[in-house]
Amino acid sequence: MTVHFIGAGPGAADLLTLRATRLLAQSRLCLYAGSYLDAAVLEHCPDDARLVDTQDLDLDAIVAEVVAAHGRGEDVARLCSGDPSVYSALAEQTRRLDAAGVPWDVTPGVAAYAATAARIGRELTVPEIAQSVVLTRAQRDSTAMPTGESLEAFAATGATLALHLAVRRVRELAQRCAVHYGEDCPAVVAYRVEQPEELVLHGTLADIADQVEAHDIRQAAVVLVGWALRAEGFVESHLYSRLRAAGPSAAARAAEDGGLR
Repeated sequence: MTVHFIGAGPGAADLLTLRATRLLAQSRLCLYAGSYLDAAVLEHCPDDARLVDTQDLDLDAIVAEVVAAHGRGEDVARLCSGDPSVYSALAEQTRRLDAAGVPWDVTPGVAAYAATAARIGRELTVPEIAQSVVLTRAQRDSTAMPTGESLEAFAATGATLALHLAVRRVRELAQRCAVHYGEDCPAVVAYRVEQPEELVLHGTLADIADQVEAHDIRQAAVVLVGWALRAEGFVESHLYSRLRAAGPSAAARAAEDGGLR
């Protein structure tokens, strides 16, 4: 018996990996967060599987369900929204499972920021515009952010920001980001991307909060901020440069002339 932590991606049934659908099909118990998933995802489970919505359960109750299934010799699918490597509570759940002697594994999924970037057709890393993506969250009724991980510190780098658990504070966060990016910096809010209720808002740091409030978006959304979202006239990557194929000497000469970046 194994507990399978499965990245459910942005919640769309057809954005699960083949491994994820195989594991769902063989698990007698499926724990899922109903507030983030399209119900169609659960159609990958066996008809007689026990389905438990965890949105109103605390950690003790969730782990108790898993330990009980372990005692019955049943495989468990623990669906995590997005990818389990980010904001999935994987660390605290597996720590308890280790203490209880329950084996587990992890299957990755499509992260919400990646699904959003795909939906809007934008690369988040553009040569000489932004070469880093910062995944972070807002703090409200949650654990404290570690020292040094302030929004201002990340915004000062100019990297593309992917803000999770932040849509309820988007006005405040936009104002704080605007100090570093400027009010005309592009911003995108994606609500339930790739699900039937999907809504994608395009704006700037000056007006994105107005749009969010007008649509009354309060959860299940990711916020993207950065100039890569509207990049134009950027240099081309060295990766596919003809000078790279010509060898290091040609590339070095071009760099000296300012022709290679």
